[in-house]
Formats: sequence, C-alpha cells, structure tokens
Amino acid sequence: MISSQTIQTSIEELKAITKVDLCVYDLSGAVVASTAEKMDITAELISGFADSPADSQVIGMHHLLKIWDEGELLYVLVSKGLDEDAYMIGKIAACQIQNLAVAYKERFDRNNFFQNLILDNLLLVDIYNRAKKLHIEARTPRVVFLVEATRMEKDGMVTELLKGMFSSQSGDYITAVDESSVILIKSLASDSTHEDMMAVADTIVAMMNTEAMLNVRVAFGNVVQELKDVSKSYKEAKMALDVGKIFYAERNVVAYSILGIGRLIYQLPVNLCKLFVEEIFGENVPSQLEDETLTTINKFFENNLNVSETSRQLFVHRNTLVYRIEKIQKSTGLDLRNFDDALTFKIALMVVNYMKYLESI
Repeated sequence: MISSQTIQTSIEELKAITKVDLCVYDLSGAVVASTAEKMDITAELISGFADSPADSQVIGMHHLLKIWDEGELLYVLVSKGLDEDAYMIGKIAACQIQNLAVAYKERFDRNNFFQNLILDNLLLVDIYNRAKKLHIEARTPRVVFLVEATRMEKDGMVTELLKGMFSSQSGDYITAVDESSVILIKSLASDSTHEDMMAVADTIVAMMNTEAMLNVRVAFGNVVQELKDVSKSYKEAKMALDVGKIFYAERNVVAYSILGIGRLIYQLPVNLCKLFVEEIFGENVPSQLEDETLTTINKFFENNLNVSETSRQLFVHRNTLVYRIEKIQKSTGLDLRNFDDALTFKIALMVVNYMKYLESI
C-alpha cells in the first residue's frame, strides 16, 4: 500500500502550484494526508460518501472525489473551493494518487511474484498468468546473481545500491528471500557470454567497495531462457555461493559453471567424507601439514605438476621441490608427480576443507 508520506508529498506539490488545499481520507474518515490544518468535513460525511454510488459530490465549500484501484475504493479526496478549478485540481490529484497506488502495488506484486518464483511456490500456469498481468517478459535470457555482504546489517544499503545500478525498465529485478543475501534477476542479451556475466559481477563488487566500503561476494548460476526456470538459476547461484566459501575463499566472484568437482564434494555425506580421508591419509591429515608443504602442493597443482615451473615460482631449487614431494609420498603413499595420485590428493584436500567448513558452521 502507498505510504501516507508519499501521498502527503504529492498533494503538497500540487498545492504549491495551484494554491488549492487538498485532503485525503481513508474510508473510515480518518485523515491520511492534508495540506490544510483543518477541513470542515466530518468523518461521518466521508464514510457516507464512500458508501454512496456517486463518484463525486459537493458539500459546503468542498469537492469530494473517490480514488479507485481496479474497482476497489481506496481513498476519498477533498479539494477546497467551489469553482471549476478546484474541482479539476481535485480530479488531477485523485488521478495522480491512483496512479501512484497502482505503481506501488505493481512493485509489491512483482517482488512477491519473484520471491515465490525462485522458491518454487507457483504452479506453471500461475507463473505465466501473473507474469502477463505484471508485464514481465516470459521468454528472455536471464541469470540470477546472489550478493552477500560480509556485514549483512548493511543489506539495506546493498539493495539500494543494486537498485541504482539495475532498473526494472531494462528487465532487471531485485528481491530477497532471506537475511543473508540480495538477489538480482538479470535480463541478458541473447548473445551474452560467460565473460559478460563475470563483468557484471565484478562491477557489483567494485561498486559496493567504492560506494559503501563493503566487501561482498557475488555468485551466479547458469543462464535460463524461460521465466519458469529462474528458480533453477537461483539454486545454482546459492550453491555457488556456499561452495565458493569452501573451495574458492580467496575469490569475490564465483560462477556455478566453474565449481567442478567441488559441487560434487559439497553434496557428499559427512560420514563418507571422513572414511575417505582416513583411508587416504590415516592420521596424517593435510590440515596438520606445515604451511610451507601446503603452499608447495597448491603451487604444484596450479602449474599442472610441472616441477621446473613450480620451483621457479617458489624460488627454490628443483631438488628441494623434489625432496618435498618425496616427503609427502613417504607420509601418504601418494606420488604427486603421478596424475592419478595427484588427483586423489587434490580431491582429498578439498574433502578436508569441506569437513573443516562443516565444523565451523
């Protein structure tokens, strides 16, 4: 419902131009907004007019007009003055408030629609019927972005900044279903690429940091072509946000499409993870290894098991790197220079990180 402050601002602007006093009442006769300290109209007269079939009426020095929304009576507006100008100004004010009410209602309905859409609370036939009524294009490429701030007490600021960056006029909608993140449903061009979506996410991160000094994480799902599939992109974005915290903690932007094996590990039962780690490492869990050893392992993997390149980037002699790798082999039985062993070790490290994450929440 439109706020009384919005109505007050609207009629004050009209009075400043026309010098005609205006007052808006609810159906019980209570004043919602007024430009005059007092109108010689009682609550009984207002409620009586509201119950009558007439759309307008003159009482004393006042014109009374009804404000409707799709056949439902919202308010009664009173303009002070008997001349034709006072009546026309009252009509203009009534029309303006009615349009404001429709706009606010549509915005609320759109927000409610998208919240229910991404939570799968709508039947397929309802999705398209309501989308048509709300003037939402049903068949256009879209992707869901999730924006999470490290200080979510600032989520109101996050929402306002996003609204300043993305407009519903261009087919973008912003909503939320919980207190942890803000959702951007972004409309895309038919030829949009993964790089385009990464650019949008990077822009959000940069803007939040520049304008509000907020560090945010942004995750996004895959592109969907149909409105009914927006919930799928939302679920993918949510998984990307969660999985990103575990396996890509250093990144501010995570896409569902790059999660790889991390998204499989994320869905494994905890007991199975524990058994796997015990079978691979026994008591020598990687989280207990020295930081230097873990750094060596990660850099070795980044360089595709290339000993020469890894030793160069770590500024160590090749023999030193080989010694470290052989030391790991002695404690785990896995030779990281062998692809299969390296793959097993990499997966095991990811499982350990996943278990540490579960213990921390």
